[in-house]
Amino acid sequence: MMKLPKIRLSEIDSLPEDAIDTSEIPELDDGFWENAQPIVPENYLQIEHPILEWFKKQGKDYHAQINTVLRTYIEAHR
Repeated sequence: MMKLPKIRLSEIDSLPEDAIDTSEIPELDDGFWENAQPIVPENYLQIEHPILEWFKKQGKDYHAQINTVLRTYIEAHR
């Protein structure tokens, strides 16, 4: 999936509903939702909100910091 620049995303977000052409998107009826299955990515990890917010406040590389903490924990428990 291609990532759009934040400026473009804000432009898209500010479009009024009637300016979005949905003519080629089929309607989803009740039958679709009855058979729908949630899909969770294989490497999905849910981190509690307060923990994630704390790491985010530490800087832009918070993902790397979380990995370092987890890697250190693993090494300490081998």
